[in-house]
Amino acid sequence: MVRREVSEDAPMEESEPSSPKAIGQHDLLIVGPGVLGRLVAEKWREENPGFQVYGQTRTTDHHDELVQMCINPSLKWTESTHMFPYVIYCAPPSRTSNYSGNIRQAALSWNGEGSFLFTSSSAPYDCNDNGPCDEDTPSVPIGRSPRTDILLNAENVVLESGGCVLRLAGLYKADRGAHNYWLEKGVVDSRPDHILNLIHYEDAASLAVAILKEKIRGKIFLGCDNHPLSRQEMMDLINRSGKFSKKFDKFTGTNDPLGKRLNNSKTRKEIGWEPKYPSFAHFLETI
Repeated sequence: MVRREVSEDAPMEESEPSSPKAIGQHDLLIVGPGVLGRLVAEKWREENPGFQVYGQTRTTDHHDELVQMCINPSLKWTESTHMFPYVIYCAPPSRTSNYSGNIRQAALSWNGEGSFLFTSSSAPYDCNDNGPCDEDTPSVPIGRSPRTDILLNAENVVLESGGCVLRLAGLYKADRGAHNYWLEKGVVDSRPDHILNLIHYEDAASLAVAILKEKIRGKIFLGCDNHPLSRQEMMDLINRSGKFSKKFDKFTGTNDPLGKRLNNSKTRKEIGWEPKYPSFAHFLETI
């Protein structure tokens, strides 16, 4: 399973709020405006010219960058007087000890009018035998895995608030993703036949925006490119592409878990969405 990569900025538990401008009916708050969140902002402004995008971060380190991208940054906007019609939570659990609590705070920033969306991972789907998996596949039971417990508890907070969840496959772009990590290592102690599921960052952002615009309540969606491939197949594609300076050598593992074969046809039909990059192989042809 490729670990989902999301934002570089997660919310702080305590910080001084700053005051946003008057909130418009199509304004968007992004909690965690990192790689994915910034692409969501760009797509949102393309489809909603003239409306504001706000970014809530853990620190002020990247605020100058956000301002240059026309994202209004702040450390914390969770007061009831600062409520937004559209809220998306893109921050990962790795930088906070109270993930569900932070998401609950984000839910309090939603005025209930547009949409509230949480970008989760496909890890909670209970499948690890390289078998088929879609939106209706049961989730891992609470208590089996600390990692999935964090995600499932966070998802439940969102669903109970009327928001929606977007479970994303492994995010990637040219310089970011599992392929880069494995290229750097050359030899990886993981099994080569583990099935991966992928979605390009741009496609994850466009799907998130499409879901936000639908104003749906309390549903779980799935984001993937519907072209699962094994770790070995992925790195063979990389080596054959001739577009990377390094070459991958081999996988040496034999006993680690298998993956799953994701299909999000139900999400595509309901939202009316198709990816720009329908497969990893297609993506490599474009760079």
